[in-house]
Amino acid sequence: MRFKGRAHKVGDDVNTDLIISGRYKFKTLDDKELAKHVLEDLDPEFYKKIGGGDFIVAGRNFGCGSSREQAPLAIKYAGISAVIAESFARIFYRNSINIGLPAIECNGADEIGGGDLLEVDLEVGVIEDKTIDKKLNVKPMPDFMLRILGDGGLAAHFRKHGGFRLD
Repeated sequence: MRFKGRAHKVGDDVNTDLIISGRYKFKTLDDKELAKHVLEDLDPEFYKKIGGGDFIVAGRNFGCGSSREQAPLAIKYAGISAVIAESFARIFYRNSINIGLPAIECNGADEIGGGDLLEVDLEVGVIEDKTIDKKLNVKPMPDFMLRILGDGGLAAHFRKHGGFRLD
């Protein structure tokens, strides 16, 4: 699983209400419409700045707060290929994998600058920051999680394999 795009930096403790405001998450079931409001309470122009395949790069505890799946869904449908962070709130991490959005833990994510061009290889476990010519190792994901992500999330994995398969 390889991804290439630009980094969009956010800080520590970005909660799910900042990712997608409560004023939107109960008004629509349309994930593409919800995506237009991703992170707008941090940056009202965020959705207009991102390109398909870009990354959100965060500090510690990204996705803290409520356990609703709208937060990672809004990120995924906005065209973000992955979220890279020093650490994630557990429920956000699980929801991300379940819906097919890579959540990548990386010590040193703070070294990545906003706008930097990144290439990520999840199977090798490395982020290449092409802008500063630096490689960062990421916390490896188990093979079964990579398969779930490759299948598009847990529900897609179940449909493809007729159940949950570890082999």
